[in-house]
Amino acid sequence: MGNIKGIIFDYGGTIDSRGVHWSEIIWDGYRASGTAVDKETFREAYVYAERELAKVRHILPDDNFHTLLLKKMQIELGWLADHGYISADDARRMAPEIARYCYERARECVEEARPVLEAIRERHIPMVLVSNFYGNVQAVLADFNLLQYFESIIESAVVGVRKPDPQIFRLGVDALGMKPEEVLVVGDSYKKDIVPAETIGCRVAWIKGKGWTAEEDAVTHPSIIKNISEVLQAAF
Repeated sequence: MGNIKGIIFDYGGTIDSRGVHWSEIIWDGYRASGTAVDKETFREAYVYAERELAKVRHILPDDNFHTLLLKKMQIELGWLADHGYISADDARRMAPEIARYCYERARECVEEARPVLEAIRERHIPMVLVSNFYGNVQAVLADFNLLQYFESIIESAVVGVRKPDPQIFRLGVDALGMKPEEVLVVGDSYKKDIVPAETIGCRVAWIKGKGWTAEEDAVTHPSIIKNISEVLQAAF
């Protein structure tokens, strides 16, 4: 990939969770807090919360990731309480516990990614962030001290285009001012990152962790890397 001149990074799942789908991190938080629900029920609550967040503007532009997680846990656990899986008291107690667990996991992953971002910046390779997010990714990046690494941020809630629509990656390529074949896209989702990026002619690196479905877990691709540190080898 010697012709790589710019890099597009996904954020959630790529920089903040080692390629593991965020539902798995949250499920770990549920188990750590002693939440007595099975995984299938948890996944129902997870989907409900994601749909609620898509419909109603619970997440505000200045919310950092901990605030986002706390609001999301309150919605998930509230749903579980409303349906009789846990008590309302347990929901109130566990929401901040799970939010803090997940926030610390994210911070660990961000710190693992930081040396990679630093090394890319030292090579004067411009980076752009392209992310499906809730309208507060700038605040999340600021809280984790990541804003300085990205020339531009393309966020779905702001630009009105969501992955897997390839157009959101075209916006990233345009922000870099490069040809698609000169750009490496790094993401954790085969369907939302790898396929649409390849559709427009970008090179790709897939940080493959545990996904949402068994079907995606079974997919193979020559671009798979084990962790974010291998982006340097893929790009240079």
